[in-house]
Parts: sequence; C-alpha cells; structure tokens
Amino acid sequence: MSWPVGRQPQALVVSSDDAEWSSGICDCCDDMTECCFACWCCPCFACITTKAWGQCLCLPLLDVCGCIHPITMSMRVSVRQRYGIRGSLCSDCVCSFFCQSCVWCQISREMKSRKLPTVLGDIISR
Repeated sequence: MSWPVGRQPQALVVSSDDAEWSSGICDCCDDMTECCFACWCCPCFACITTKAWGQCLCLPLLDVCGCIHPITMSMRVSVRQRYGIRGSLCSDCVCSFFCQSCVWCQISREMKSRKLPTVLGDIISR
C-alpha cells in the first residue's frame, strides 16, 4: 500500500556562506578527552571521526602512505563545504600537513557543535 505524499521534501539549509569554524585549529584543549585520544592515537581517532561523517572507516589509513595527508585535507574540505565555512584549499593543505591531529579534533568538534545528521542525499551523491 502506498501513501500519498502530503508534503514535498524541503532543501536542507546548513548555514550561511559566511560561516566560521566553531573552534580554532589550536583549540584542541576544549575537549581534553578527544585531544588526548587524537594525540596518542591519531589514526584510530581519524577512523572514528570519518565513520561518524558517513565515510569508510578505514579511509584515513591511506594518509600513512606519504608526507602530505590527502584524506585529512579532503575531509576538512568536505566539512567546510557542507557547513558553508569560509576558507581555502591552501589553508586546508597547510593545516593538514603541519598538524594532522589538530585538524581531526577540529573536524570532530565542528560535527558535535553543528549536530547535523548525514542525509541520504549526501550518501547517494558520493
């Protein structure tokens, strides 16, 4: 039995184009538990954060292959784009290169502060 559509789906407005990160790259100490976890076991923390974002659990393990961390950088870009945060690919690359664990902490804090679920449209479009 099919039900008639009573209301059409609405577009999800995530944020404005002028949004900023909810916390800075060096604000890791705002959540000491996450900070310690990311500091002592960054690959595990990155895998958990990636899974919470709706991506493959083992994706961050590809960052081990070189000195540039493409997965960390692409996750930061993805978070910026979904939440409408200002920034550039250059700044994402620099942050990912010099402080990978800080980037993962920032991504995790951003996800917690925004509390927006992954929607089916996001999963299908990837």
